[in-house]
Amino acid sequence: DIIPQPLLDQYLSMTDPARAQTVDTEIAKHCAYSLPGVALTLGRQNWHCLKDTYETLASDVQWKVRRTLAFSIHELAVILGDQLTAADLVPIFNGFLKDLDEVRIGVLKHLYDFLKLLHADKRREYLYQLQEFVVTDNSRNWRFRYELAEQLILILELYNPNDVYDYLRHIALTLCSDKVSEVRWISFKLVVAILQKFYANSANALGLNFINELVVRFRHCSKWVGRQAFAFICQVGMLSLCVSMCTLN
Repeated sequence: DIIPQPLLDQYLSMTDPARAQTVDTEIAKHCAYSLPGVALTLGRQNWHCLKDTYETLASDVQWKVRRTLAFSIHELAVILGDQLTAADLVPIFNGFLKDLDEVRIGVLKHLYDFLKLLHADKRREYLYQLQEFVVTDNSRNWRFRYELAEQLILILELYNPNDVYDYLRHIALTLCSDKVSEVRWISFKLVVAILQKFYANSANALGLNFINELVVRFRHCSKWVGRQAFAFICQVGMLSLCVSMCTLN
């Protein structure tokens, strides 16, 4: 009743390998790009019409097809709602997390947007996997690690202080020692955001422990770059404090 059945059938047939050979070699990519729009038009009550097609595209041999889906999975999650997302999208999302960097960057860029749509218990499962984003297929792909730090700043609000201390703190410290200065700089902002998280939630003991760790790791570092990192962290912290005071005033 929403769109003509022949039109829907024509769209669903775009995943047929034979069409890629005779019509357009990138037809599956076009299908993947349009899928969120088709899902929005049909509505979540008709998701069953697209589910098989989505799963077929998610396992396509062309990484460009999977990459396209990875960049839009958070939008599809909003359309489908939490129940369908948990049942049908989370397994696909988990597969993308283990894919090529070209695909993983799609879920990484919108990691916060996807995780915030999950229930707290399901969201907590990803704490164990965030560390995997530090490792990339190509170590020179520093923008990947930069994006991770940016996303973690947003993701802090989704977890309690203890989880942040036990899991995200380690990632932040690793990124602070990155070989690329751009990654280190955004990581200093992440460190300050973590400290703000602790003290905003009255987790003063965690905050003090983290500060002591920063002092040992960077302030007393035998290499100048480590001591410089400590100075920059202090600078970011002071700037953040000044901005907060100006906002309050």
